[in-house]
Amino acid sequence: MTHRADKSPRVSFELDVLPVLTARGCNAGACHGKARGQNGFALSLLGFDPDFDHAAITRLARGRRVFPAQPDQSLLLRKPTGEVPHGGGIRLEPGTADYATIRRWITEGTSRRIESEPTLSHVSVEPTERRMTPGAQQQLVVTAHYSDDTSRDVTARSMYQSNESAIVAVDDAGLVKAGPIPGEATIMARYMGQLATCSVAIPLEGHVAPEVYANLPRRNFIDDLVWQKLASLGVTPSAAAGDAKFLRRVHLDIIGRIPTPAETRQFLSDADPQKREHLVDRLLERPEYADHWANKWADLIRPNPYRVGHKTVMVYDEWIRSCFRQNMPYDQFVRELVTARGSTWQNGAATMFRDRRSPEELVTLVSQLFLGIRLECAKCHHHPFEKWGQEDYYSLAAYFARVGRKGTGISSPISGREEIVLVAAKGEVKHPLTGQVLPPRPLFGQAPELDPEEDPRLALAQWITSDDNPFFAQVIANRIWAELMGRGLVEPVDDLRITNPPSNGPLLEALAAELRRQEYDLKKLIRAITLSHVYALSSLPGERNVADTRGHSRYYRQRLRAEVLLDAISDVTGVRGNFPAMPPDSRAVEIYTHRVRSLFLDTFGRPDMNQDPPCERVPDTTMSQALHLMNSPELHAKVTSDEGTAATLAASEKSPNELVDELYLLVYNRFPTAEERSVGDSLYARGEISRRQVTEDLMWALLNTPEFVFKD
Repeated sequence: MTHRADKSPRVSFELDVLPVLTARGCNAGACHGKARGQNGFALSLLGFDPDFDHAAITRLARGRRVFPAQPDQSLLLRKPTGEVPHGGGIRLEPGTADYATIRRWITEGTSRRIESEPTLSHVSVEPTERRMTPGAQQQLVVTAHYSDDTSRDVTARSMYQSNESAIVAVDDAGLVKAGPIPGEATIMARYMGQLATCSVAIPLEGHVAPEVYANLPRRNFIDDLVWQKLASLGVTPSAAAGDAKFLRRVHLDIIGRIPTPAETRQFLSDADPQKREHLVDRLLERPEYADHWANKWADLIRPNPYRVGHKTVMVYDEWIRSCFRQNMPYDQFVRELVTARGSTWQNGAATMFRDRRSPEELVTLVSQLFLGIRLECAKCHHHPFEKWGQEDYYSLAAYFARVGRKGTGISSPISGREEIVLVAAKGEVKHPLTGQVLPPRPLFGQAPELDPEEDPRLALAQWITSDDNPFFAQVIANRIWAELMGRGLVEPVDDLRITNPPSNGPLLEALAAELRRQEYDLKKLIRAITLSHVYALSSLPGERNVADTRGHSRYYRQRLRAEVLLDAISDVTGVRGNFPAMPPDSRAVEIYTHRVRSLFLDTFGRPDMNQDPPCERVPDTTMSQALHLMNSPELHAKVTSDEGTAATLAASEKSPNELVDELYLLVYNRFPTAEERSVGDSLYARGEISRRQVTEDLMWALLNTPEFVFKD
């Protein structure tokens, strides 16, 4: 490799000094890189603003941090070597190469730039892929490449991080250490805002014959790509789930409802080998599909009605639901939302621009939601784990600079007026540091040319939804995969970046390609996933996949969404609930805002409307949830209602054996086992309590089990 310093003996502040400060942690967020610096000395975070850093070192504090006449007396050297008290401890040792670099720069006059100074273009890491055994080690080598075609080894001055440190760890010197657990990890090497990654895999020990994978069922492209990934790790999948599991799972996933006893009996007795395909097709055409999936999307973009107005939120909610009822192509859905204008009482999509009122708020929401790119960090500094900087952030935000509004605006905590969203004649976004007016520019690639008379958002929407934009199809494919499979190929689902790679990259690309091929018809992607063999696997692990949490070698169980669980209880008990500000007998999935009071929905993790944005669901199980199911007066009233299912069954002519069957079909959507039927029969045979009370007690007990609360 050619060292740049061989051509120019002078030390570059940007290419030589800043990397030392970054490698030593001087400009980290916990030290001088935080917002107000440390002890009066502030640097830009991780060196993202070299001009600011140079001024802070050479000009501020009356220039006493550097002393070219006597370099060794400079505070820039005395502090990190511990010659004078330093809160950050010893960061440099005299006689080291890093110390010599800073000293030489001070001696040469602390110049900001040197003549013919190249720029850093990118970095690379070797190796880029590595298969390791437990306990093995691998030294990474990081190389910086410059605009003048020179390069240098920057391994010692790079920063490293593993996305799965329990599987593969990495130290400050770039030494990778494999842990005892099989799996995969990605090691990030970061040097002066440039990133490179190394993918490490630790296969499961032991041999699996190739025929095991060759003989696995393949119903579509999904199965083949998952089996390939599992084979590379030596993991074998679980057995297939039975018809009853599949029936319940696919009902909950597609329409958010459990099947009725009649539907369960019909499906389990059907001998048609294509019955699963027919079932999925029927479910996708049921009206409940629209409400179930619209409810998921409403989580992501539904605002607080106390901020934007209740009528506005109702119109917004109805627009979302109408899009799913029409099965609107996803790219059209996004274009209509991003370019929405008009009255917030007539065009629900315009509500997004009533809620998010600045270009900065809008670009953060749109980039994360529709591209899976989290730009929030780049608002203030260069993103520490990505390539985006402030200019990228504000240039993209400039597409929203001309969004105008006519009306009384926001009057929190209660806003009730109509507002008109329009395209203003002018509007601009400035760089916060330079004050430069930034023209609209996409993050990458080319957007359509802007007509000065047109709404800039039209060009933005075309760029976002273009087939040439890989993020657009991938992030929605990943969202749908996560909803159906219990875990996204990328987690979090809206954080697609080089340092957070998918667990199965070829599969994510194939899902995105399938979505584009089907012209963004979400139903067709849902159909492909639910009819794969991978989707129909059992959740019970085997010997060679018990530790798998990312490869989808088994089904990952999920607790039912709050609304789905409450509606399932209503279906089982035969008693609907009434919600404030909703029509009688409304289902929970039909509620238009989380402001509608429900202790049950709050307990089971629906988003907190007071959060901003109010889209974070709590998926975990909690003690309060278990206690609520056991002690809720609302649930007790449903189970013991004179108009409910338990009372109706108890008054029927069914035998105890038939009653047990019916309850298991109602709650678990399967027939009881012989042991379960025997226990149920014995309860009815005791005689000291009434037939109705036994029915109610058995129903209550079944509702309070993981098999009911979880989707398996």
